Amino acid sequence: MEGSRNVDGDKASFWKKNSKTVPGRPSPKKDVKIIGKVKPTTTTSFQEFQASVSDAWELGDDEFCIVPGIEKTRISKRVSESAALNVINSHRNSEGCAESTSMKPDIEWEIMRNRIPGRPQPLRCTNQQDEDCESKLSKFQTLLAGSPSMNDLCELSWSGIPVKIRPVSWRLLLGYLPVNLERRGGVLERKRQEYWNSVKQYYENVTEEYQETYHQIHIDVPRMNPTIPLFQFKTVQQMFERILFIWAIRHPASGYVQGINDLVTPFYVVFLQEMIPDDAPFELFDVNSLRQDQRDIIEADSFWCLSKFLDGIQDNYVFAQLGIQKKVNQLKELIQRVDETLHKHLISHNVDYLQFSFRWLNNLLTRELPLRCTIRLWDTYLAECDTFASFQLYVCAAFLLNWKKQLLNENDFQGLMILLQNLPTREWTGQQIRLLIAEAYKLKVEFADAPNHLQSNQVAS
Repeated sequence: MEGSRNVDGDKASFWKKNSKTVPGRPSPKKDVKIIGKVKPTTTTSFQEFQASVSDAWELGDDEFCIVPGIEKTRISKRVSESAALNVINSHRNSEGCAESTSMKPDIEWEIMRNRIPGRPQPLRCTNQQDEDCESKLSKFQTLLAGSPSMNDLCELSWSGIPVKIRPVSWRLLLGYLPVNLERRGGVLERKRQEYWNSVKQYYENVTEEYQETYHQIHIDVPRMNPTIPLFQFKTVQQMFERILFIWAIRHPASGYVQGINDLVTPFYVVFLQEMIPDDAPFELFDVNSLRQDQRDIIEADSFWCLSKFLDGIQDNYVFAQLGIQKKVNQLKELIQRVDETLHKHLISHNVDYLQFSFRWLNNLLTRELPLRCTIRLWDTYLAECDTFASFQLYVCAAFLLNWKKQLLNENDFQGLMILLQNLPTREWTGQQIRLLIAEAYKLKVEFADAPNHLQSNQVAS
């Protein structure tokens, strides 16, 4: 897996040629906090960048996230290609697709100015569209009735998982739930009890060694998802505190990283939906109405699935975050090859890729997308299994290219940074995510194994 490789020892770049060192960036004190007209003139090292700002987030947001990854089951090229082509072809045959995905920039821009920077508002409840169609649900139910082939489950999941089937599918895709039906009950009972034993041993008796970790988590959790009522319940916040604290002490190489709560959120919501009525919007649900044993299952399973999800990419969030530095460079090189016009536009206005893509790569676009869209995107990420880290790069590239027209209309550093840090995804639904994934797969096919077919000379940056 890309995320688990030793970056220092990897002399070849993403396209098997010598890579350049990670470039510096305009001083955040001069150009990220935009007050009046600003022209960045100096650069800093990555370590100075981290020291000068606590993250690479939007203006006024002082949280920090990490990027997850998964391992175990492999999905073949044939599987992912089949799923991606199905998505692409379905949209080619749809009428009015372009109109339905277009935005109203002026209206959207005014909305974005008046909301919390970088925080997509809760997506209004809509029908579940293709991933919840009866035929697909029936296919999942048939497959999961026995001990499913993981290859078949990955292929079916790649284009979206129905809400009813998502909890068990995610557990299987992550390797938390055994494929063998006879083993499932025993394994779940043992793992859930193991988590609660850890809570009793460590969380209920916090030692001096972990006081600082506990204090930081206690500060961060109440600030998560401020626009969604669910996450303002004290009960929910306490559940997140326990999950994050136990994860931190079980992973001493990295410890707790600010913002990791964003990566717990999709798991928590998926397992919550397993416990609540189908027509109940999770955004407004009061978890105190659930039985204690139901809340315990949601919490324990969220912990174990988060742990599985983060395994194998430790270099993304240890000191200096070498994995993220490498991915930022790879994204820059990819855009440079795919769209020279957009790349030159960003560079000519002194926009460093680190300033916006660090967050994208670090927390899987969870702060750029509505939560329901994030969950749909993670269906595909989980189906990618140990190729997830590579595919994520193409998703970020497709996401940037999606805003090309708006970006080219901005003619100064200030306008570009405001747009990049507050992209208008508030009204996005599963349809936009499916198109984003299809475009990402197209980029992967075109450039992963044939990086030099577009241009022979590297574009000067």
